[in-house]
Amino acid sequence: MFLFKLFKCIIVSSYLYFFVSKMRKIVTVLLFVMVSNSIWASFIYVPMSYDNQKNHLKAYGIVYFGLEVGLKSKWLLNYDGGAFLIENNKVIEKECKIRGVSYQIISDAKAQIILQEISSPSSNQESVTLEKAPKIAVYSPKDKMPWDDAVTMVLTYAEIPFKVIYDKEVLDDQLILYEWVHLHHEDFTGQYGRFYGSYRTAAWYVEGKLRAEKLANELGFSKVSQEKLAVTKKIRDYVIGGGFMFAMCSATDSFDISLSAEGVDIVEAMFDGDATETNYQSKINYNKTFAFKDFELVRNPITYEFSSIDMTRKRKIPKTSDYFSLKEFSAKWDPIPTMLTQNHTVLVKGFMGQTTSFDRNTVKTNVLVLGENRTNREARYIHGTKGKGMFTFYGGHDPEDYTHRVGDPKTELDLHPTSPGYRLILNNVLFPAAKKKKQKT
Repeated sequence: MFLFKLFKCIIVSSYLYFFVSKMRKIVTVLLFVMVSNSIWASFIYVPMSYDNQKNHLKAYGIVYFGLEVGLKSKWLLNYDGGAFLIENNKVIEKECKIRGVSYQIISDAKAQIILQEISSPSSNQESVTLEKAPKIAVYSPKDKMPWDDAVTMVLTYAEIPFKVIYDKEVLDDQLILYEWVHLHHEDFTGQYGRFYGSYRTAAWYVEGKLRAEKLANELGFSKVSQEKLAVTKKIRDYVIGGGFMFAMCSATDSFDISLSAEGVDIVEAMFDGDATETNYQSKINYNKTFAFKDFELVRNPITYEFSSIDMTRKRKIPKTSDYFSLKEFSAKWDPIPTMLTQNHTVLVKGFMGQTTSFDRNTVKTNVLVLGENRTNREARYIHGTKGKGMFTFYGGHDPEDYTHRVGDPKTELDLHPTSPGYRLILNNVLFPAAKKKKQKT
């Protein structure tokens, strides 16, 4: 009897052990499946190469939107065209679908493999953490002008929010509310864009001149040139204090010219009612400028040009061969210029503007050339630091409209969702979001 009971206990114990082992395996498998599913949905991967992304421009808006709602993001420099990793969220996935942005859902394990590959010392790649969506201002007149602004158009297309400000807001020190400011097609010298020769009788020119004079008087200035100088100095101080400034077309060289001519009357009588100073060229102070040096001002008010900085009248390049190349930088040692040059091509189509490109002889040696036409010795895309802040100047008016003359219809970006020229603008919009690193020495 004892042996029978002992044998029975052994049988029951075996069954219990088998059952518990089975259950343990089932629980383990279930836990593995649950964890695997969790890992699998860890990141939204947004590729940015030519082949893998169908809407590069709206992809930046997706990243900005993610930052706005508090999701962590990484910018993978020189990897798959400058791809993005965004913390997974159903809202982001939905937005990608709505906006037509190519994406993949990848596991944490896959993300770690990518990051490990990028971190290799042998790769010219880097992962940059994006922390918060920068607040954006566009410096632009409130009235409608007979031209369009590429930055305003691409921000709207990418669904990146911005605030339009102008002279009153700048002089009221409202720039401090923003991390990034774009200078719209503008003339900071008070010469009304040098349009006098061709458009002085046009209604928009006459009305614009009257509005500018009225605004200057309301703000306490007797001349538009004086008021524009005050605005220029406020923007300069904003950059020195740590702000990010981006400018295109005539806002680039006219900004520096305005700074260099402080206290010197370079504006002809048809613009401000009195004569210029004698020999004013010799009184220009290049030490006050951000980017340019040794330039000669154009004295003839009929000429549609500010100075020798611009290459528009000097360049002889057919449209079919008008391209500029982006320079390559060390992603690990020079992350900022690397961010600014992220693209799915190193060759970008050229495009004209009042200020098309910059004569290399007038670019200061401490300013970084990001994009250039080396054959023609012209810089198209430049970047520098001033105090605690940074600035980027981009020559030309509209990356997808080669000439874009006054009154031309605006560019429809739905026709150019993968535009390399417009990507450069959006690189500048996003890079202030990057986590600040100590400079390597």
